[in-house]
Amino acid sequence: MTAINRVISFLENLYPLAWAEEWDRVGLVLGDPAWEVARLRLAVDPTVAEAREAAQKNGTLLIAHHPLLLKGASFLPATCGKGAVATELLRSQGGLWCGHTNSDRSRHGTVGAWIDLLRLKEAKPLEPGKPEESESFFGLGAVGELPEASTVGEIAELISRAVPATAQGVLHTGDAGRKVRRVAVCPGAGDSFLETATAAGVDLYITSDLRHHPALEHLESRADHSRVPALIDLPHYASESLYLPHLASLLREEFPELEVEVSSLSSDPFTGAAR
Repeated sequence: MTAINRVISFLENLYPLAWAEEWDRVGLVLGDPAWEVARLRLAVDPTVAEAREAAQKNGTLLIAHHPLLLKGASFLPATCGKGAVATELLRSQGGLWCGHTNSDRSRHGTVGAWIDLLRLKEAKPLEPGKPEESESFFGLGAVGELPEASTVGEIAELISRAVPATAQGVLHTGDAGRKVRRVAVCPGAGDSFLETATAAGVDLYITSDLRHHPALEHLESRADHSRVPALIDLPHYASESLYLPHLASLLREEFPELEVEVSSLSSDPFTGAAR
């Protein structure tokens, strides 16, 4: 039998809680570490739909990227979203473990998946952070060279094929035929790294949740737009889902006795678009 605490130990070796930002809320959120676990389900967000799906099988540990209680809560009745998540999981003797900015800094986390997708050479972090005695520690975001020259449009198409389909799709600025070789990427919300990516001398910066004013001011920072990095923006959920299959593979290897699945449910809040 496998207890939740065994799985937690493995996860927190990959993604130590000390790597998380001070404001973050990571680790075991729900459940008894001594409870037996039968299934591991991986998702970006601990939504009500995910909790209900997890509760279909008793003893499911939901492993989510985003925290359930990032802003805290004073009441958790089953009639509210977060309360429903807690009720569903605990009623089925399941649990919830969240790994957020700690997994963002890992080569086995969100940034590692993007380095692999883009096949970045000599990848370095956009924000290195403190040196860590761990081969899996990387840092936030990445910058590196593509194996061969490409275009903004080709990279956008590559991303579109690799991530789950969303109503927004994959957006880019400027000419789709613009040549790119040096690329920066920050999974999740990354407009705070616009200047860092520009200073790194990249041709293209890939991230999510780009707001109108920061993106426009970035493009207008020089009269010649071709001298500032092009931008690719994709939905937050899609950008961070990329690492889940890799984590699932690691978990299957470590716990062959457990059922391990990656959620196919979308937690992107937007489900349609009018063109």
